Amino acid sequence: MTPTLVRQHLPRTGAVPRVDPRARARDWSEIQERMLVPLYEAVYERLDVGPATRLLGLGCGSGLALLMAASRGATITGVDTSADRLALARERLLPGERDERPLPGERDDGVRAGSRIVHGSPGEAARADAPAYTVVTAFEPIGCLAGDAEELGELLAEATPLAARGAAVVLAGWGPPERCTTASVLRVATKLAEPLRAGGTWRPTDRDDLERIAARAGLRPDGSGRVACPFGYADVDSAVRGLKSTGLFDPAIAATDQVQVDKELAEALHPYQRQDGTVWMPNVFRYLIARTP
Repeated sequence: MTPTLVRQHLPRTGAVPRVDPRARARDWSEIQERMLVPLYEAVYERLDVGPATRLLGLGCGSGLALLMAASRGATITGVDTSADRLALARERLLPGERDERPLPGERDDGVRAGSRIVHGSPGEAARADAPAYTVVTAFEPIGCLAGDAEELGELLAEATPLAARGAAVVLAGWGPPERCTTASVLRVATKLAEPLRAGGTWRPTDRDDLERIAARAGLRPDGSGRVACPFGYADVDSAVRGLKSTGLFDPAIAATDQVQVDKELAEALHPYQRQDGTVWMPNVFRYLIARTP
């Protein structure tokens, strides 16, 4: 929105953004991740996620969406490539666990035995003796970064063979730019990253992005919806930290520096700052529910 509100992308020039990955993951967990809670709730309610659900979360980040599914009784598996975000997910979901071995029976913290957090690709979450997943979620919204649709397609190619026949696969994307206040702020990332000519810069969303991805993955659309997910922050500093935690500004940081990005971002946020100092940006996100063949 671990995707990303998207998975963290580095510039394709080989430059490494000057960021602290642990601090970035903590900002994502404490500030930004909760902005998509209305999306998670809408999807789980529509799919009746509960004790019979075996859920695979792609790009699970620090695990808030997984925690919400687990609170409904679902058995969850989260997959991500960010070790720092996954460490936070384990703190939330599997405290005291350093590997993927499930505990027998029901856990005291409410997370069902068999729940796992996996570092790597969806294929690495496969187990020969495990039942197929009934729900696969890709909550990191696409329609914001060049190449994000292609990367989601690659994840689905690995994940859908792990799902049961007729399983629900949930894709998410940004709504129309005119309905997403944050789109104007994200354009700052593109402007500052221009010297690098990086491929991973902001792009306008397309109405049919999700349907095209589902079609290429061999999935059958089975409904969609739109959810209001306003971004609200205590102050401008929190907003800057939260938005940078998405990874969308990494190319800009590599092209300039943290100070310049913070300054430009704070200026872009000024129109959305209220008299009490809080920052409020209304957004709409779209989700598609598709089914495996």
